[in-house]
Amino acid sequence: MNEKHRLCISGSLCRCEMIGLAATPEVSLADEPVRIRAWGLPPQTAITLRAWVRDEKGDIFHSRAFYQTDTEGKVDLEQSEATGGDFRGIYPMGLFWALKPTTPYRRLIKRDVMGSPFLVHLELYPSVLLVPSEDHLPAVTTVVERWYVAPGVQRLQVRDGRVRGALFLPPGEGPFPGVIDMFGGIGGLTEFRSSLLASRGFASLALAYFAYEDLPSFLGVVDLTYFEEAAQFLLRNPKVSGDGVGVVAVCKGAEIALSMASYLPQVQATVCINGTNAVNGNFLTYGNISIEGIPYQIERAQTTHSGAMQLSFTLQDPRKPEYQDCILPIERARGPVLFCVGDKDQNYDSLFFANEALARARKKGKQNVYLRRYPGAGHLLEPPGSPFCPVSQSPFFPLPLMWGGELVPHCTAQETCWREMRDFLHSNLAPGTKSKL
Repeated sequence: MNEKHRLCISGSLCRCEMIGLAATPEVSLADEPVRIRAWGLPPQTAITLRAWVRDEKGDIFHSRAFYQTDTEGKVDLEQSEATGGDFRGIYPMGLFWALKPTTPYRRLIKRDVMGSPFLVHLELYPSVLLVPSEDHLPAVTTVVERWYVAPGVQRLQVRDGRVRGALFLPPGEGPFPGVIDMFGGIGGLTEFRSSLLASRGFASLALAYFAYEDLPSFLGVVDLTYFEEAAQFLLRNPKVSGDGVGVVAVCKGAEIALSMASYLPQVQATVCINGTNAVNGNFLTYGNISIEGIPYQIERAQTTHSGAMQLSFTLQDPRKPEYQDCILPIERARGPVLFCVGDKDQNYDSLFFANEALARARKKGKQNVYLRRYPGAGHLLEPPGSPFCPVSQSPFFPLPLMWGGELVPHCTAQETCWREMRDFLHSNLAPGTKSKL
């Protein structure tokens, strides 16, 4: 360690060779907690802990928090309270939750889930670092590997008939419950949730449905036969158990998931994360069924002072008489439906739509529809440890989109939602079981 490394931010010498910083486990799945501890510091002293990660596009995401060492010169994030920085309070995973882009409006998404982990760098500075610069060098650093796939999970590229995506299979003979996993308006193929689901015992098909390979470049007509073919493909795999699949989806994908639950006999359990209860924007077709979606009112989009767009007001009220035929017949669903909703969602009024779906199900005599409301959570409810993303650029909009939520309640909700979603799917996709939550 050179002399520059020995200098604290104040310029005075410190005993940096005795300072320790550990994060355990050093290698983990991205949905697992990490314990961070520091020692060898002066007692009752303010320090800075910083985290940063570089994504596959080269963008840097970073966070920091200030802590006070105890009487023994130690800090343990499971017990020590952050006094300031990006958050305050006792939050062991706060540095992961608070990772934010250096370049505004970027979103941290793992794309190559099989080939590499995210390398999260943790740094300790023995003083309060209000304005970091290149002149500030950490006293000690460590790196943790955050993988999105467990050892032994297989990834199979899917090009079966029209179906495009990636199938993730857990290690072992199985059979495993099968799940179709979809995202929303970003298009393309997003795999990180499927790879984690496979790491937790599901045969998970990350399904693309537009803006990928030879699929349409934009979402026009939603043809449910495409999604039925995907379900049939998954059920044909000898490692998939039972005669039905689960569906997990967010945003526009959640609307399609509810359509699949309502019309496709192969769908046995459905998780809709911040979606709607009716067809919006696009035609939906299936056999002799054709539904014209409720038109978006883009003129009702609002622009924030930061230059981002809030789209929640652009979706119209499905209770209007002229839109009754657009409401999805959730009562026809073969199995249970779970709505996971952030009540601070700024992209959709998701709580309203979920309550409407729940009310319809009850009115029609369907009891196995459930609503989980997460106070303070926004639109992008992702696996635990995922950083809070209140706003980001979308490839199909000229301005960044507001997703909403608040850091601590949103990231706390992600932990709860992930557990409840997996329990729901395991319970309801096990052969011979009745609907449970």
